[in-house]
Amino acid sequence: MLAVKVPKGEAEAVRRKLLELGVLARGYAPERRGDFVLFPVTGPVEGFELVEAEFRKLMRRPKSYREVVDVPAEVRPLLPSSFDVIGDIAIIELPGELKPYGRAVGKAILKAHRHVRAVFAKGGRIEGEYRVRELIHLAGRKGTETIHRENGIRLKLDVARVYFSPRLATERMRVFRKARPGEVVFDMFAGVGPYSILLARKARLVFACDINPWAVRYLEENVRLNKVNNVVPILGDVRKVAGKVKADRVVMNLPKFADRFLREAMLSVKPGGVVHYYGFSPEEDLFSEHEAKIKAVARELGLAVEFLDERKVRPYAPRQFNIAIDFMVEGSPSGP
Repeated sequence: MLAVKVPKGEAEAVRRKLLELGVLARGYAPERRGDFVLFPVTGPVEGFELVEAEFRKLMRRPKSYREVVDVPAEVRPLLPSSFDVIGDIAIIELPGELKPYGRAVGKAILKAHRHVRAVFAKGGRIEGEYRVRELIHLAGRKGTETIHRENGIRLKLDVARVYFSPRLATERMRVFRKARPGEVVFDMFAGVGPYSILLARKARLVFACDINPWAVRYLEENVRLNKVNNVVPILGDVRKVAGKVKADRVVMNLPKFADRFLREAMLSVKPGGVVHYYGFSPEEDLFSEHEAKIKAVARELGLAVEFLDERKVRPYAPRQFNIAIDFMVEGSPSGP
């Protein structure tokens, strides 16, 4: 193969020049020979010493695991187009027809994604008081602990013991941008602290509550990992904490059951404070049912609410969405 031979001290400048000229042969590794570097070229280049050489062909990393996965043609259309990556762990949802080929899928993901070190399949629905699901190991290392990076913070967690969704990173940043410096924040369902640790950058104090002892253990570790000193981890039922905390901003990231805790949220927010409420809704009626529940609880407590923002967060299931409602609470609670 034709090559340009240059002294190694000039190699980087010559490489850039060959790229500009459009003659650098792609897909091959340059060769070093003593004090010289050889670059493969597609044709003669004036002004350079030309020699014949053999080059090692570079292996192109596939853009998608679906390019390299070894499964029968009849199930190939069922391959998921996306999956979650938490730290260096990939978690994919496989339809029943693909489960016999789970190991092949896992190995293909490892091949296509250099930063992924372990692949698991979702084993069922998120269930139980701690909101966790069974995970089935497909490929790579078997450990389920990792460190996830998002929005400039690090979160250590065990994906088999705590609930965490990387798909909410944009929503967490949205709430952070709405927060004002010096606030007191109450994160009612804090998990390992993705909201709490991020909001601690602006807040005076963050009360972070969760009923899962594993989540609180990792939350405490993440407080140290991110060197924040204004987060107060609380292990326990948020119903026993409500009212003891008075916050400028309340985060209710428990979309399946948040409506059951509206009273606790309103008992914990200061007059003029903001509540970030999350729920699940059908596509044809995203907000009205949740609005009605919020208004009903406010009336019971003698409070007024003003809706500030309503939005789709992400698809949750076919024709179902995870939604967010931000509302302000006016007045002080009345009655028991």
